[in-house]
Amino acid sequence: MNAGKHAERLVIESALESGAAFDYKPNAMMPHVKVMKIGGQSIMDRGRTAVFPILEQLIKAKDKHQLLLCCGGGTRARHIYAVASDIELPTGVLAALGGYVPRQNARMLQMLLAEHGGVFMLHDDFEKLPLYFSMKCIPIMTGMPPFGYWEKPGENGRIPANRTDAGVFLTAEVLGVKRALFIKDEDGLYEDDPKKNPKAKHIPRIGVNELIARDLGDLVVERVVLTYLRAARFCHELQIINGMKPGMVTRALEGEDVGTIIYRD
Repeated sequence: MNAGKHAERLVIESALESGAAFDYKPNAMMPHVKVMKIGGQSIMDRGRTAVFPILEQLIKAKDKHQLLLCCGGGTRARHIYAVASDIELPTGVLAALGGYVPRQNARMLQMLLAEHGGVFMLHDDFEKLPLYFSMKCIPIMTGMPPFGYWEKPGENGRIPANRTDAGVFLTAEVLGVKRALFIKDEDGLYEDDPKKNPKAKHIPRIGVNELIARDLGDLVVERVVLTYLRAARFCHELQIINGMKPGMVTRALEGEDVGTIIYRD
């Protein structure tokens, strides 16, 4: 081992032993951005009756807020996962294939928002966000994180654990945003699936540790997001709202605690 490599190893080992490597204060790059997910199955798959009222609220808010839209996959992504699982493809392939559908949804939203500054953004264009916002654009991207073939195998089957909810949360975290917004077709988190159990109790606010301990059978967000929330440096809250209710998106953008808030304890 040459002298340079040896010195580098000593520095790293010293930092790890002292704990200094974990005592850092990262910079919040763009903490005022509103990072939000427009659900695939809950919103996009419903067509214009669900999508258009939400876009109208976003258009009115674009001059006041920096909006970053991320798209879910929905029923078509679930179909891809089902077929790929049936022919026994590995998790990484499922993740790569599943990423195409939310990308299609993002392109559709870009076309609808084109005259208002909607711009489709690939993961490789992430560094251009400041430019897009300075030009009063509404950047739109897939919610799927770019793990692709490198998605780790799941603990319960081959369906990738990191899907669009995870991607939206990680996007908010890397930008230094305090709260990630999820626009779905339910009022937030319930003790049971409200579509199957109309008597299920709504949970307006809950800490992530308590939520994990309760181990609910039905969750409105991907379970892996709760794990990320516990370790986050910046994004300490998830807000889930019902985009099917008029004005709810506007109220959430203004900071109202509507829907459900899941927070880091």
